[in-house]
Amino acid sequence: MEDKNIMNEKKDCTDKAGAPVPVRFLEGKKVYLRPIDTGDTEAYFQQLFQPETRKLTGTQKHFTRNQIERYIEGKTQDTSSILLLIALTETDEVIGDIALQDIDSYNRSAGIRISIDSNRNQGKGCGTEALNLMLDYGFGIVNLHRIELNVFAYNERALHVYEKIGFKKEGVQKEALYYNHKYHDSILMAILEHEYRQLHGL
Repeated sequence: MEDKNIMNEKKDCTDKAGAPVPVRFLEGKKVYLRPIDTGDTEAYFQQLFQPETRKLTGTQKHFTRNQIERYIEGKTQDTSSILLLIALTETDEVIGDIALQDIDSYNRSAGIRISIDSNRNQGKGCGTEALNLMLDYGFGIVNLHRIELNVFAYNERALHVYEKIGFKKEGVQKEALYYNHKYHDSILMAILEHEYRQLHGL
């Protein structure tokens, strides 16, 4: 009986072609969030080098595939952050990543960041849903009190999304980023647990 149960468990974890079925850690209607592993190295590497992704995240450095693989390995062991991939619910296509980072259990605070990998996946509500999934997890499971983020002033679409979700502007870091021959401001935004619960009727 034990061997049979093991076989059934293995069968349930694969699709009709025998490929592993992605774990849906946090699931919404449009997207779900799943853990990252070293098998995602190439996809993560390609996403990082998309020009639009580099601009919106302010990425300035160059990374090799080996560096990305080591980064992923490190994140799976890092208790101060939770890095998840964003995948489309219908197709399992990975379209970005989201992370709670610098988790401070004493002050119950953390930062959050998100990246959607191309214009064809932006403006469809996928990022908004991914953010709400992670915020719900952060406040409802991780027991955070405050979640903050930084967004560059030229990323107007993201600013609108964050404000719509409930983040409030707290300050501006003047000319904090040098990118493409110009200095750009970085805007600090945050949301508190009671603000999130009030918005969602929790």
